[in-house]
Amino acid sequence: MTRPLLTGGFGRHLSGPVGEGLALLVARLALASVFWRAGRSKVVDGTWLQISDGTRYLFEHEYAGVPLLPPELAAQLATWAEFGLPILLMLGLGSRLAAAGLLGMTAVIQVFVYPDAWPVHLVWAGLALVLISRGGGLFSLDAVLARITRGRGGTAEAATRSRMT
Repeated sequence: MTRPLLTGGFGRHLSGPVGEGLALLVARLALASVFWRAGRSKVVDGTWLQISDGTRYLFEHEYAGVPLLPPELAAQLATWAEFGLPILLMLGLGSRLAAAGLLGMTAVIQVFVYPDAWPVHLVWAGLALVLISRGGGLFSLDAVLARITRGRGGTAEAATRSRMT
């Protein structure tokens, strides 16, 4: 009698640390790609962080509902976040913090900029919440650093936390 694919040896791998690590890697890359592309759309072609005139216009007019920050500062901070946080997520470095930052950006976009886009924002929030709760996973620099820390006599608390990354 043959066993179904997902209950045999292959299924055990998918439901264990390797499967979870792959799922968290995909979640990191999926969320990072959304914000990376948004960041790239805000800058002058061929540059990394030079804000385009179109972005300035958007923050002065279309995104004017964002409270507390002047449009120029909001544009600069959003652009930096949309470059820096996805890089951290792709590497799996500071995964929980990077995901929390993108969750915050998602909330601001939902509440103040595009309130009718909640179905898309719900997916982004779901990915961010999984990463905040589970960490970057087995295939992340967070996990590598945790293993190095444990190997150098890290505390039991650090070892426990690393199993969660």
